Order: sequence, then C-alpha cells, then structure tokens
Amino acid sequence: MLDEAEASKVSQAIKDEAMLLFAHLMEAGKQDEEKSADLSSLTKLLNEDGERTKQGQESIIPIIDDYCVDTIFGYLDMRQSQNIRLNAILCTAAYLGAAKEEGHRRVNGFFHAKMKGGTYDDYIVAFCAAAAIFSIDYDLMSDLIHTEGFLPSLAPLMSRKWKSRKIETACLEMLHAACMQMKCHPAIQKYCIGWLEEVIFEDPETRVANMRNLVETDIDIDKEGPEPLKEHCRKVRSLAGVIWTKIMAASVQQVAPPNQGPEPKVESAVAKMERLCKRFAGMLAAEDSEDVQYAVEGLAYATTLPKIREQLARDGESLKRIVTVIGSAPPKSPLAYGALSIITHITRYKPTESEEQKRLKQLKAYANAAGKVQPSPLSDDSYVSERCKLVFDAGVTPVLVKHCKTASIASLSLIISIIFSLSVTPSLRGQLAQQGAVRVLIAAWTALPEKEDATRRTAAQALARILISTNPALIFRQLPQTAAIRPLTSIIPPDPNADTRDLLPTFESLLALTNLASTDDDSDTTRRAIVRTAWDDVEEQLFSTNARVSTAAAELVCNLVQSPEEAIGLFGDGSSKAATRVKVMLALADADDVKTRSAAGGALASLTAFGEVVRAVLEQPRGAGIVLGLCRDGDDEGLRHRGAVVVHNMVSQEGEVGQLAREKLLTASGVDALTECAQKSRTPEVVEAVVHALKVLVGEK
Repeated sequence: MLDEAEASKVSQAIKDEAMLLFAHLMEAGKQDEEKSADLSSLTKLLNEDGERTKQGQESIIPIIDDYCVDTIFGYLDMRQSQNIRLNAILCTAAYLGAAKEEGHRRVNGFFHAKMKGGTYDDYIVAFCAAAAIFSIDYDLMSDLIHTEGFLPSLAPLMSRKWKSRKIETACLEMLHAACMQMKCHPAIQKYCIGWLEEVIFEDPETRVANMRNLVETDIDIDKEGPEPLKEHCRKVRSLAGVIWTKIMAASVQQVAPPNQGPEPKVESAVAKMERLCKRFAGMLAAEDSEDVQYAVEGLAYATTLPKIREQLARDGESLKRIVTVIGSAPPKSPLAYGALSIITHITRYKPTESEEQKRLKQLKAYANAAGKVQPSPLSDDSYVSERCKLVFDAGVTPVLVKHCKTASIASLSLIISIIFSLSVTPSLRGQLAQQGAVRVLIAAWTALPEKEDATRRTAAQALARILISTNPALIFRQLPQTAAIRPLTSIIPPDPNADTRDLLPTFESLLALTNLASTDDDSDTTRRAIVRTAWDDVEEQLFSTNARVSTAAAELVCNLVQSPEEAIGLFGDGSSKAATRVKVMLALADADDVKTRSAAGGALASLTAFGEVVRAVLEQPRGAGIVLGLCRDGDDEGLRHRGAVVVHNMVSQEGEVGQLAREKLLTASGVDALTECAQKSRTPEVVEAVVHALKVLVGEK
C-alpha cells in the first residue's frame, strides 16, 4: 500500500495519462492503428481502476465527462473500421464496469442528447452504440428502449420522406441486439412490426425506383448506381426478417379463445413466416457469408414452430444446405450454433410425460377459461420420427462427428441432443454406430464437466439406445468396450434433479450393459469392469417395483455370472451377502412375470455349478420347490430348460452338498416334476438334462 503522498502522485500521473489518451482520440486525421492503440491503452486503465482504488489511489472515473463518453461511443459507429469498433466495445465494457451508476447516468445522457440532435450522424452513432451496449449491459439498454416515446419515434424516422441507408441499417442492428432476450419483444412488436413488415415484403426493385422521388435523402441513385442499392435493400430486408421472426415466433403461440381456433392475426403471421422462411432457405446457398448468417439465424427462430419445422424438413435441398453450413462453419461460431439449433428443433421430441402429468395438464387446460392454441399434431412422435429420418438421410451424422471435435460446450450439447433424437428410431441405430456416433457420445460424456449433468445423461442414454440394438463386437474394434461402462452406469440411478422419476434411462442402460456382457472376451474384462463399476446400482434395481426394470437387471446378472470369477465372488463365497443374493434370485425365479423368471432361472443355471451356491439354495425353505417349479412350467420350453439345468447341476454336486440336494429334491417331489418336464419337452438338451437328473434321483431313491 502506497502512502498518501505517493498515492496522490501516482493517481495524478494516471489521470494525466487518461486525459492524454482522450485528447489523442479526439484528434482528427489519426490512423486507425493509432486509434486502436489508444483505445486499448484506455481500456487497460479502466480495467485496472478498481484495483488501484483498493490500494488507496483515486479513480479516473470522475475525470471522464460527457465529452469523453461521447468520444468512446463515437468509435462504435458502423462507419469505423472493424478493428476500431472491436476495441471501442472493449473500452465501453471496461468503462461501464468501472463507472457503474455514474456510467449508467452518462449513457442515458448520451442517448437523449443524440436523439434530441436528430441529425444523420446523431442517429447513426446512437443506434450503433445501443447495439454494442446491449451485449454488454442488456438491462441498461432495455430501460432506454422502454423510455416513453423512443420506439414510436422510429417509425416516422424509417418511413419519412428522406431516408438514409446507414440510419436504416444502424436502427435495425439495434433492434436485432434488443431481441436477444424477451424483455424488449412486446414493445418492439407494438411499435415496430408494421414498418418492419414494409421493409421485409417490399420488392427491392420497387423500393429503388421509389427512392428517386424522395425529397430529402443521402442516397444518390445516379452516383451510386441501382445495383448497390438493390443489394442494400436485400440485406436490410434480411436483417428486418430476422428481427420480425424473433418477435413473431413466440407471439403466434399466444392464448386464443376456447373452441374458436387460432386468431386470424396468428394465421396471417404463420403464413408470412412460411413465406419468409422460404426466402431464408434460398439464401442458404448464397456466396455472401452475411446472407447465410441471416438465413441461419432466421430459420433457427422460425423452426421453434412445428409447421416451419415440417416445411423445412420436407425441403431436402435446404436440409442438405444446412448440413453443409454446419460442416463449413468456423468452430465455436454463432453460425455453427445457429445451424445446429435448426437441426435440433427439427428433430426434437416432446418431453416424456407420466400419466399423472398428462392428466394434470388436461385439468389445467380445462380450468383455464381462456384456453390455449391446441398443440400441433406436427409435434407428435410419428412426425418427429419421420423428420429424424429425413435429417439422417441428409448426411448429418458424419458432419456432427467431425464438428464435435472443436465444438463449444453449447454446440456439443446440441450435437448430443440431435444424436439422442436420431437414436429413438431403432432402424437408425446401427448406421449411427457405423458413422461414429458411439465414439462421439463416449468422448462427449467424458469431456463435459459434471455441472453439465443433464447433457451428460442425454449422451449416456443415446449411447445406451445404440448399444441395445447393435453388436458390440462390430462397434468396439478400435475402442475398448469398457469405455462405455461408466457413461451407461451413470444413468442407472434416476436423475436426482428431475421433478418426476423416469425409469426409461435406467431400463435402457441395463439392456445396453447386458448386451456388452454377452460378448465379453476370454478374460471376462467387460464383465469384471461392469461388476466393479456398477454392481451396487444393478443390485438395487433387482428390487425395483417396475417389472421391466427388475427383469432387465436380472438379465444383466445372468450375463455377468457367466464369468466364474464374478459368480463366485458375488454369490458363492459363503458370506451372508452372497446368501442374500441367492435368496433374491430365487425370489425372482418365482415371480409372476415370465421374463423375470427366465432371467433369474438363467442366472441360477450358471450359479448352481458352484457348491456354495447350491448350499445357499437348499438353505432356503422353498429353494428346491422354486427350482422344480421352473421344470413344471407348462408353456415355456426355455423355462423348463433352465430348471432342468439347475436340477442337473444340483444333483451332480459331490459330497455333502450333492447328497443334501438329492434329498431335498426328492422330498419336494422332484421325480414327479422331472417326469412331467420330460413329457412336455421336445428339445433334446432339455430331455437330456432331465433324464440325467432323473437317473440320479431314482438311483438315490
């Protein structure tokens, strides 16, 4: 910390430096490089202002008066070079951060002075500054937009007898920035929609012709030529179209009177949006990157409406162009994010709702006297599924796989969402795997931070769906199967952040792990990894009240215990935990659900090859009876086969365990059960196992 004298001296030196920089910035005739350097130096001083004040030095904010603020904001003018504007934005952000309330007061004073001045230059600088400040402090500029009389004054300005191309562009860029959030939408819709539509739907040829009749204008058609003016009109029309789409995409879904259908204004807006989106779709192939950016941004907002999603999905050529834009867009760019948003909207399914949620939704709709516009059938799963197929056929998967390598977290989330939607269709899963989706999902789950839990769960569930329907041996040739285990395991427990319990991810994860465990190598690497990573969660699902989940968990256990090491470690080490697990499998083998009995019977068929497991079965009062119950099943040959193998294993045990098994089975009418099983069975393997067991029991008897 400096003493008071030193601090005062340093403060004065910094103030002098700041004033010198402002003096340089106010000078005319300086080169762009010099202006950029001065703005950069001023930004540095402003960014360091807070730290200096903590050390006892004076702030430089008090010396920055209205003239200084006007100087900084003047460099936000669209007529300045791109480099100068960028440095001016950074300087503006630094000033607002350091000046706080004083800065807000200066900003308001600046805009009121400019709008009151009313010259070409005043309007252009004001609108350009507003567009820049919206991205820095949205609330500050939103308050200004809502100032009484501000927005209504724009309509006369844009449609008065004299026109300015630059004022028109600057004003639209300001409104474009204002539409970043919903806060300004109602006011813009109220005061600006009319003249925006005039700009959007007026033919450029006609507009240029009418310019010749303007009394006051900065447009000289003879000097500039009609073609540049037509190009300006087209670009302005596109920018206005993006603004209009942002505003209207939400408003067309407003409340309508019950049983009266949508309001005429809504119908008109949708029709206009369809017309505008056809224009945007045509611009996707433009050579001008700005046109493509406008087209993508407009379509990204328009495709929040089901009718537009369906229209665009059916336009195969435009769909391919969007895919091409994703492939060629710079990494982490707004263009890439916008194009991915379009595909996300086209492929997105409605959120899954429980029966209770559906009933509550219906009750709320009935209770709402005003009612709502009925949900479009174009959002139903059947339509979304068809759109997903069209998007897949447009070649989106390889492009997503390539793009994800350099994508931002926001773009990666959209990529995962798209693959998740495509994976809903079983016929696409094998092709998704072939085109690299599995590797992408595993890499994304691993790379995403834990705070992105929802996105990670989406990636894991998409991975599960693909692995359910494909042969792991064909997928994991260059990638180990074990790489998929942690993502799959992560969604076995229900989502702790969800309002309702969705068991579908749990179910699909169990099925995928079962598939992996069915194709393990000779060393049982995958099975051992699953047990080490997921056993506690899998065991918990054996007790699930949902029969399908419980069955899926039992099927996974059946495959896991094909590994002798895991079978002994979990069920055959003689511990109380192992005995409890055997008891659970016996209970599942006696369940009402055929698939559950089959899965548990399959597990017991493998486990009873070990004496300790047989001992645990016999220690249960109904153990022998449950096993024989599998043999007696009159309808399912598979169940009888499992029961026959279990009995065969039990009676074949040597020593005390084998003797006990034979006695227990005889006491439980094992001969009658096996005889009945042999009479019903037609499969040689079943008959052979039964005959062997019968010989042993009859001999024992």
